[in-house]
Amino acid sequence: MREVGVYQGACHCGAVRFEIETDFPELTTCDCSICLRKNALMVKVHEDQFRLLAGEESLTEYRFHTMTARHFFCKTCGIYPFHRKRVTPDFVGVNVFCLEGFDPAGIPVRATIGKGMA
Repeated sequence: MREVGVYQGACHCGAVRFEIETDFPELTTCDCSICLRKNALMVKVHEDQFRLLAGEESLTEYRFHTMTARHFFCKTCGIYPFHRKRVTPDFVGVNVFCLEGFDPAGIPVRATIGKGMA
């Protein structure tokens, strides 16, 4: 685990900007149909530790299956910066590859099973 810090993030074009506060207890992957395709490495943060700084109007939302999880993408560049989680909707799954200067080396990665969720 790292020390708790504030990390800035953005989509590729910079229209969507956000910050999170976390100590990165772990990173996760998921094997559901959308996560496999976007191949993101995520960190889970409580909604109180997530702040959208700019670009709400630049976001588009995608839902599928149970229509509970809310996956957000930038309308301009198409990048997935974060999603609202299905099982824990008060948490945000953040794509760590959108964090500025972030190196995931040394943080444990847990594979989550999303494919079998009914």
